[in-house]
Amino acid sequence: MRLEQYDSVYFLGIGGIGMSAIARWFKHKGLRIAGYDRTPTPLTHELIEEGMEIHFDDKVELMPGYISKEKTLVVFTPAIPKNHVEHNYLKSQGYTILKRSEVLGLLTKNYRTIAVAGTHGKTTTSSLIAHILKTAKINMVGFLGGITSNYESNLVMEGEVSKDTWVVVEADEFDRSFLRLFPQMAVVTSADADHLDIYGDHASMLTSFKEFIKQINTNGNLVIHESVASLANGINISKETYGMIQGQFFASHIHSAGRGFFEFNLNGFAQEMKNIQLGVPGFHNMENAIAAIIVAKKLSISDEVIREALVSFKGVKRRFEYIIKKDDLVYIDDYAHHPREIEAFLKSVKSIYSGKKLTVIFQPHLFTRTRDFAEGFSQSLSLADELLLMDIYPAREEPIPGVTSDMLFKDITSPVKVRCGKKDVMDKLDGMDVEVLATVGAGDIDTFVKPIKEMLLKRAAS
Repeated sequence: MRLEQYDSVYFLGIGGIGMSAIARWFKHKGLRIAGYDRTPTPLTHELIEEGMEIHFDDKVELMPGYISKEKTLVVFTPAIPKNHVEHNYLKSQGYTILKRSEVLGLLTKNYRTIAVAGTHGKTTTSSLIAHILKTAKINMVGFLGGITSNYESNLVMEGEVSKDTWVVVEADEFDRSFLRLFPQMAVVTSADADHLDIYGDHASMLTSFKEFIKQINTNGNLVIHESVASLANGINISKETYGMIQGQFFASHIHSAGRGFFEFNLNGFAQEMKNIQLGVPGFHNMENAIAAIIVAKKLSISDEVIREALVSFKGVKRRFEYIIKKDDLVYIDDYAHHPREIEAFLKSVKSIYSGKKLTVIFQPHLFTRTRDFAEGFSQSLSLADELLLMDIYPAREEPIPGVTSDMLFKDITSPVKVRCGKKDVMDKLDGMDVEVLATVGAGDIDTFVKPIKEMLLKRAAS
């Protein structure tokens, strides 16, 4: 298939973070872009402002008149339900319809690709790599799974697109999407059990990670976290391992630069790289930075440029994102939606703000994930001093009998815990004395960030 044959692209689920990056790419290339999404969000508003036509009702008559079987490519996300009216109409009419992962595979096949895989850490790591490459003025395109604070976009570009362009992508394990990629370089940050609705069990998921590693070019490179390095056993590929204190590459002389920010040395190269400063907080981000540094050195980027990029990196929206940062009031928003991610995030927050009360609002994501990891969710959320637990965000799923947020609530041991829904979460929060607040989850909890910020600032000013 040649993508050049199309003059327009229609997206089903255009507001998804991965979908919107591809939509922005095609818009940049001069194609007409339109799409459907379930609900308006700040991101869909930005896409409309950029000239894309978007509607939020699943009705065929709302699709733009210019789309045609011959000249329009349809891209859909697996989150679209089977009974979706527009999707079924387009299929019945014989349109060319591809998954997002298939399109990403087609987009990257002619370029040198750096793919970042992992059940957590891939968005920040890929964003760090893209930021380093852009700082180094290397021709690159980054299709990212989050909005970078440096560029206010999930599509990052530098220079003219040519055969020498490096493409940085997130290699998503959901639905085995990353098996569409054949990278020159790859990073694997982690491989915890997840997406068991797709894989059935953890072993099957690990098998897919091994298949992904096998797809790296034989003359390419793998950078892999030491905790999952065995995934590459028996695969003929150049491999470097990394970790916080273990692996071929590891940190030393770690010391605090205040409020969760760190300075460290990196061991593993012929000469120790000293006094590295990172512009985002958290131990987990130090590990992400180590992986990004290894990739950058493979591309012969100088230590000076790497240091400049790391200290200037402002992070990714909804990844330990400070919404309010005052001495007497802190509000952080984070995308964490797996027990391991939640535990790492909340431990980092409690370490940074030791002695302060931590209030957490959490929205579970998916019925299957809630069911499969209920015990882990309850344990990690119990780190909160006060917890507001929202209803499950279903995304692509239909309800499962007996699976609700109450499964988690009963085993959470926080001193204060409150069940709430979208309609009353603001009222519940308004009755609490907040010192450090965190909104956590991968659903539509981000739509509450702005009203919560406004409420807290208004209350603080009164």
